[in-house]
Amino acid sequence: MNLFGKSARVGIFALACAAVFCSQPTSAQVFADVSTTAPQPKDAEKDKDKDKDKEAATNDGWHFAVSPYMWFAGIHGNVGVLGHEASVHADFSDIFNYLNIGAMGVFDARYKRVILPVDFLWMKLSDDRSLPVNDIAQSIKAKMTETMLSPKIGYRIADGKRVKVDALFGIRYWHVSTDFTLEPVQIAGGISQSKNWVDAVAGGRIEIALTPKAFALIGGDAGGGSARSDYQVAGGLGYKISRKWVLLGGYRYLSVNYRPNGRPLFVYDVSMPGLVIGATYNFK
Repeated sequence: MNLFGKSARVGIFALACAAVFCSQPTSAQVFADVSTTAPQPKDAEKDKDKDKDKEAATNDGWHFAVSPYMWFAGIHGNVGVLGHEASVHADFSDIFNYLNIGAMGVFDARYKRVILPVDFLWMKLSDDRSLPVNDIAQSIKAKMTETMLSPKIGYRIADGKRVKVDALFGIRYWHVSTDFTLEPVQIAGGISQSKNWVDAVAGGRIEIALTPKAFALIGGDAGGGSARSDYQVAGGLGYKISRKWVLLGGYRYLSVNYRPNGRPLFVYDVSMPGLVIGATYNFK
């Protein structure tokens, strides 16, 4: 948990700095309208009151959004089952050969500045040319089925027109099933094992408006618990095609090191990088 504590402190400090920076008057004036004829003081005050009322109405109450996405992830690292361990390496170019895809989605709920995102992921990863670490087999065919559920709670510490900053805390639940087929040595029925564990994570995300419709997203988190380390970083671009729909595209890197002390019977020490495409539908 030392990694989690350090990551949380660093993340909170960075987000706090971003919030202070974003709250400066110069940032708030980036999208201010410039008029050649200045309004009268009373008219200007009325316009400001209208803008405040409009912004309050927009942020009031509950807001919900769902974001289905596809993550075309490779996998690199070591996996182990019942004392048998293999080194796996499947690049992005191998994805369609090994069907390394799955079903993913994010559900977002927000009440004023309190946010409740939930990330769900199910995917199959495979490598036909895994190298044995502690076996006499020439190669190992490895198949991994991964389910991840990450509910979080957060607070929007900066909510400007140009920049929004969220601080997030939560857990990441893992269910991983691994199957080995040793070649040319065959073990009847192969070797398979599954494992469940939970890690605590902390991080945040930043949204930066590039144009009235286009924006950039940067986010990540880090932690641990059952795993020695558990972290991810992601970034991408979004484009608002309507008030309800937003298109998304970017890159995600997820790393987890689950390796119990002693002689571990189950090992999942991998990194998963890959491209992400998706869309967001805003219910309110």
